[in-house]
Amino acid sequence: MFVLGIDPGLSRCGYGVVEGLGRGRARAVAAGVLRTDPGSDVPQRLAALQVDLRSLLGEHRPVVMAIERVLFQANARTAIPVAQAAGVAMVEAVAAGCQVVEYSPNRVKQTITGHGGADKRQMERMVQTLLGITMPLRPVDAADAMAVALCHLAHAPLRERVSTRMEGQPRGGLQVADPVPAWGPR
Repeated sequence: MFVLGIDPGLSRCGYGVVEGLGRGRARAVAAGVLRTDPGSDVPQRLAALQVDLRSLLGEHRPVVMAIERVLFQANARTAIPVAQAAGVAMVEAVAAGCQVVEYSPNRVKQTITGHGGADKRQMERMVQTLLGITMPLRPVDAADAMAVALCHLAHAPLRERVSTRMEGQPRGGLQVADPVPAWGPR
């Protein structure tokens, strides 16, 4: 299964494509950052991001897009463009036939490092370790996106089991938003 991880942003949108190999193993396929021109108007920047995401989805054909959930930030001027970029990414993924799953930053950190308050350096080192990468991914947005993809691979088996059991069940009641991972850092 190919998973496209996204660390959304309007200036820098990190991406990481990971192939799940089963038994908690994964292989890095591609990583990088999609950039938009800060001198352009927001609609043009979103359109440029849309074109780049469409190309990325067409090239790698992931089954799932795992995206870091945009949480409230103290600076709304920062949060709004990040949310707009996330929206464009989700729409493009759905149009390409991908499932879209969001993970909170704390869930990603907990899954990858075992600690929800992990710093960027700890996250980066664990991504390198889990994927067998010797050099740090630069810019760090690419490592963050790889972490989101790895987070999904850790949670996918349980999500699948819950989804299968919930088929045919009436809507409502308790729903699992962020299940406990089926595997974690080793």
